Amino acid sequence: MAEKHQDQEFLENIVTALVSHPEDVKVERKVDEMGVLLSLTTNPEDMGQIIGRQGSTARAIRTLLRIVGLKNNARVNLKIEEPEGSRKSSPRSTSSADDELKL
Repeated sequence: MAEKHQDQEFLENIVTALVSHPEDVKVERKVDEMGVLLSLTTNPEDMGQIIGRQGSTARAIRTLLRIVGLKNNARVNLKIEEPEGSRKSSPRSTSSADDELKL
């Protein structure tokens, strides 16, 4: 089994502490010439907890991940995967709400 990297483990620990369904948290790690990309998938019900008001929680998590990356001489970026059907299932779909989710 592949060893978990410090940045991936850090993200999993933070997110599982924030969400209601920690068993649904999945983090994929990809490395390319741009650095490290961590893709986060959670239960659709937990998306609000991860993003926070006006994206404040997501911004804070990204900032902390960059610091962890700097410590390990790597550029770390976070992509929060949108759950399938999340836009269509939301009864209050407005363009301003969608814009706030894009960080």
